[in-house]
Amino acid sequence: MSAEVKKEIELEIAYVLFVDIVGYSKLVTSEQRRLLELLNQIVRESEHFRLAEAKHRLLTVPTGDGMALVFYNTPEAPVECALEVSSAASEHPELKLRMGIHSGPVSGVVDVSGRANIAGAGINIAQRVMDCGDPGHVLISKHMAEDLEQYGQWKRCLHDLGECEVKHGVRVSVVNLYTEDLGNPEVPRKFRHARQEAALPVSTEKRTGTRSWIVATAAVVLIAGLGIGGFLLSRRSVPAGSNRQTVRSETQVGETGRPSSALPAPAAAPEKSIAVLPFENLSDEKQNAFFTDGVQDEILTDLAKIADLKVISRSSVMQYKSGVARDLRKIGQELGVAHLLEGSVQRAANRVRVNAQLIDARNDAHLWAQTYDRDLADVFAIQSEIAKAIADQLQAKLSPSEINAIERAPTADVTAFDLYTQAKSLLLNISFSAKNLSNMLQAVDLLEKAVARDSSFFQAYCLLASAHDSIYFLGNEHTPARLAAAEAAIESASRMRPDAGETHLARAENLYRGYRDYDGALAELDIAGRTLPNDSRIPQLAGYIVRRRGNQEEGLQYLLRSLELDPRNFLTLQQTALSYQILRRYAEMARVLDRGLAIKPDDVETRAARAVVELDWKADTRPVHQLMEELRARDPAALKRVADTWFTCALAERDPVAAEAAISALGESPYDYNQGAIYFNHLVLEGLIARMMNDEAKARAAFSAARPEQEKVVQAQPNHGPALCVLALIDAALGRKAEALSEARRAVELLPVEKDAFNGPQMIEMLAMAAAWLGEKDLACQQLSIEMRLPGIVSYGQLKLMPYWDPLRGDPRFEKIVASLAPKL
Repeated sequence: MSAEVKKEIELEIAYVLFVDIVGYSKLVTSEQRRLLELLNQIVRESEHFRLAEAKHRLLTVPTGDGMALVFYNTPEAPVECALEVSSAASEHPELKLRMGIHSGPVSGVVDVSGRANIAGAGINIAQRVMDCGDPGHVLISKHMAEDLEQYGQWKRCLHDLGECEVKHGVRVSVVNLYTEDLGNPEVPRKFRHARQEAALPVSTEKRTGTRSWIVATAAVVLIAGLGIGGFLLSRRSVPAGSNRQTVRSETQVGETGRPSSALPAPAAAPEKSIAVLPFENLSDEKQNAFFTDGVQDEILTDLAKIADLKVISRSSVMQYKSGVARDLRKIGQELGVAHLLEGSVQRAANRVRVNAQLIDARNDAHLWAQTYDRDLADVFAIQSEIAKAIADQLQAKLSPSEINAIERAPTADVTAFDLYTQAKSLLLNISFSAKNLSNMLQAVDLLEKAVARDSSFFQAYCLLASAHDSIYFLGNEHTPARLAAAEAAIESASRMRPDAGETHLARAENLYRGYRDYDGALAELDIAGRTLPNDSRIPQLAGYIVRRRGNQEEGLQYLLRSLELDPRNFLTLQQTALSYQILRRYAEMARVLDRGLAIKPDDVETRAARAVVELDWKADTRPVHQLMEELRARDPAALKRVADTWFTCALAERDPVAAEAAISALGESPYDYNQGAIYFNHLVLEGLIARMMNDEAKARAAFSAARPEQEKVVQAQPNHGPALCVLALIDAALGRKAEALSEARRAVELLPVEKDAFNGPQMIEMLAMAAAWLGEKDLACQQLSIEMRLPGIVSYGQLKLMPYWDPLRGDPRFEKIVASLAPKL
């Protein structure tokens, strides 16, 4: 053996990158050869491969379907190389790679040809780590991650997955490495399957700088947590005989090995799956349209109670209008179902005719049809009969309790039913919309009329409670009276049906929105899920709850689960985008918003949110500016709906004229700061413009006038942190140092991150801003440093462009914070 070979294979600590081609063994020989040559070319052209090779600090070992690269320089070298390879491979969709990285001892061996080869724990663990991944994953061992954390720029890219059992029963601790554009952020299948089999919720990925959010203080809380996680993310255990399959979520890995949040390629629909499309109103009186919608919705609701079926939620199906030609195959693919139910309703005097037909969406075959011609009073019996007939056609197993639930009529009062259906339609359309409050108040009025007509209308009371809780929670009317109204509605529902899933769902909403009682809300959701197996609101609400507790990744997974049941739910898509924003995963946020715009291309609020992605991510105001110019020219009335975004863009561009125009467009509405619970009245906005223009006299006048108005808000909501932090900012602008800092600190105490991981960081941000305005740069930079380490809304674009932070510009600590949030090239 030569001296060169002996030296090359001495025992050392090395950094090993293992790469293989997924599905290699299934390829024909010519394709294997082509892809292997392509991989070799990509690797050899990567910068860090060439640097290490030039310095003789690299050993390459072919592995048949890939290679092992052994670096002897720094822990960063294999990681940088992996990302370079991932970037180049993304241009070749047919080349699906997975990678594993580990640092450990590598010993030398000599193969039969006399050439150096490698063995040892370093190489073995790297391969085991790689084996845990799916296409697109760059996984690293926990040990390697700890080495990387010494290099600050990698912390935001490391996401703990926990342990995975590999060959020979060995367990390895694995960390997922990805950036906004490279790697695969999805939890690998091995980890998902292991967690589902253990009936545990999908565990969250570790977020650097976040705080631990839960301690098991009682067995009942732990059991509730296990139950809700197991139910929501794995849809409970599949009933015997069920053919249910998992529908692809919006970020499931595609053919390129990269996750895609655009509309995914259709997956095979479960056999026992159905969507109930809007029925056609054939009545002479078109006001009966709400009655027709109600008939369709009750059939959907009845079917959704059957655990052996997968039933798409109402908000997704209502987008497919009746009375026009429908491409049923396309609809089935978009909703991920095998069957569709269509129908019509004709109401005349005291008679009603309902026609329904079941269609196989895969081939347009008509499987069943029936016409019901009855007295109007029998309409609810017709709905139950249709639901049971469909269940029979799909060979779904019904439990006695499910049969009882289907046969229960919602009300005996058809007029009350119409009022309830109108309210439900209003609440269905809540999204990133300035119309939210008016829609919710109108829905409350309709529901109160419904229960006045029928005091035993259980479903109306549940929906009424939800509407009151939403008004309270969103800050539009954060008062004890609104909360009391919600609780009164829940009590009315509970007296009638204390064990119903809808009652427990209403309680869960109230505990979360009214009291931030997260444990109690999750326990109620667990109970609700047992009788509402297809209700997308359950994983949706669970996502909101765990997100506010600080478990951003787990919250995202719940929202993706909700989208499986309600794939075209605009609010859930927007909230999923918000989760990506909180995680500062802007590329994925953009893809989800694009998916929403594919459904509603003219939705101005979502167009604005999509444009803001570029402002937050890259400090680029041009997309927002261009949208506002387009709206001013073509649809000035729409500006009111995006006036918050317009004002933000105007401040970022230091344009006082546009800022004043945005204030005018707001009308009577306050300015929503950063999609949270913080609202600025118009006088505060005038003060901000004056500060930006260095007009001290005008700024003082505006903030002085704003102060008594904000004091009234605080007096009405004395323990509401968001209201208090606005008063703190006003006092900071007026130089009232002691009051401002005391108020800002009190706001942080009232709404700490541990209590609300979404709005809590914004309280810290307001404290930092007030300190900056008062010249307390040490405190401001300290608080900003805390906030930027948390998942949250604060972004590179905001810190880079917004005049709020002008007092800190030039301070090295502030500039370092800004640079840490800058997009990585």
